Amino acid sequence: MSDAITQAVKSKYGSVALSGLSSDQAGVRAVAEAFGYATEELASIPAEANMGLSCGNPTAFAGLRAGETVVDLGSGGGLDVLLAARKVGPTGRAIGIDMTEEMIALARKNAVNSGLTNVSFHLATIDQLPLPAGTVDCVISNCVINLATDKDAVFEEIARILKPGGRLAISDIALKKELPQELADDVLAYVGCITGAIPIEQYRDGLVAAGFAHVEVIDSNADLNAYANVENQAVCCPPPLPSATGLLAVVDAGCCSPAPTPPSDESLHARLADLLRRYDVNDYAASVKVYAVKPR
Repeated sequence: MSDAITQAVKSKYGSVALSGLSSDQAGVRAVAEAFGYATEELASIPAEANMGLSCGNPTAFAGLRAGETVVDLGSGGGLDVLLAARKVGPTGRAIGIDMTEEMIALARKNAVNSGLTNVSFHLATIDQLPLPAGTVDCVISNCVINLATDKDAVFEEIARILKPGGRLAISDIALKKELPQELADDVLAYVGCITGAIPIEQYRDGLVAAGFAHVEVIDSNADLNAYANVENQAVCCPPPLPSATGLLAVVDAGCCSPAPTPPSDESLHARLADLLRRYDVNDYAASVKVYAVKPR
């Protein structure tokens, strides 16, 4: 099952990388701004680096300093890597890790277009990082660890590559309480950002078990319904692109898991809209800021 999930996520992210979603679209830009990105930040990097897949802005609370090495897990089109690269400066290094070939290709293109030379990207899974132990000052990630099938392995890999005294600063989705069965069976089947999410306390315990200290998992109180501000946009899915007919078309999103066969008499988004009228996802899940330090 875990292999099937991994392959599904790769396929969906690959589709998003080729979809043309970018900050040039008002809906995509609005999602990023709703989760903490300043207009000036988005304008400082290629528009294609942002595809509306964020649930926070880890570079805003990572405390990045000049000369540091920072690694972004699940770097996508390079949004956070490029912002981090500017913060650590030419004497620092920003490294992106992604398991999707299309995302890596897009990120490398965005890096060239940004003019930044202190960035690099590696094709790999985040539970097996291609980096030496004890070489990284800070690890960041944005709405990706919830998709990992073995989160304990991810936490252990983060601890391995960090220097003693190094830190992690992660934006992610975590559960505040158990989901009602209908929501779990239906919305989770469509929305990958929540499918793999774990309870906030379990997130904290997992990091402690991996050896981290000063662990904080804080509800950012961001409104997860911000994803639905764009017409035909389901929770945690980026807005659809215009179709050839000029109508909004359904687009498979990178953070949306593969759907089971949808009801024959209604569309995916109609079903989601119906569920979201009856459930407020904010009651069950949260955008969280995660911070922890590897002891010296």
